Amino acid sequence: MDWKRKMLSISKSLVYGFLVMSLLMSCKDSEVKEKSSRVVSLPYYKDASFTPNWLLVNSAETDTFHSIPDFNLVNQLGDTINHATFESKIYVTDFFFTVCPGICPKMTDNMLILQEAFLEDDEVRFLSHSVTPRRDPVSVLRAYADNKGIIDNKWHLVTGDRTEIYDLGRNHYFVEEDLGKERDVDDFLHTENFLLIDKNKHIRGIYNGLNKAAITQLIADIKTLKEEG
Repeated sequence: MDWKRKMLSISKSLVYGFLVMSLLMSCKDSEVKEKSSRVVSLPYYKDASFTPNWLLVNSAETDTFHSIPDFNLVNQLGDTINHATFESKIYVTDFFFTVCPGICPKMTDNMLILQEAFLEDDEVRFLSHSVTPRRDPVSVLRAYADNKGIIDNKWHLVTGDRTEIYDLGRNHYFVEEDLGKERDVDDFLHTENFLLIDKNKHIRGIYNGLNKAAITQLIADIKTLKEEG
């Protein structure tokens, strides 16, 4: 009987040891996958094809590379929003309208996830342009921000001249995906895309604002971009 008890004890120890080793190896593999999924540097983008351009950060080439031009819009506080607002800031931008019944509520929910993720990070801001600026004056944006839990001066909801907003969206942020299709200001601008903009106003990423996996990737990419300094 003593011999059987000893053998049973040894067997249990071996099984336990095997399980512990398997768990440790599994954890190690997970860590490796997580680390390898992060890129060292993000590409730059200059047109609607969103072909990645791998440039040296802060090189002479980046000085002349496509960047977002200055603009003058007004946020939910009635404050003027322009390049100075985002001086030395990384920001995520999108285009929406307050009474949108389709994709906009989901986009707002996902931008709120980003706001929470970088709540205490002074380097990161958010910018949402109304594509129906006449229907979204400051008072409407103010009510929308209060209802959604949007933090003033962290996340700017902006209105202004429709021509300027549409020009920014189509010709500088390239948010629409219909390549080669001619559009003008009378054609409605509607897109689910989020854009990641660096401190020098370069486009560094495009993401589906409806997709949770894309939002997770965007969070990781913001952290990567912060490491550029």
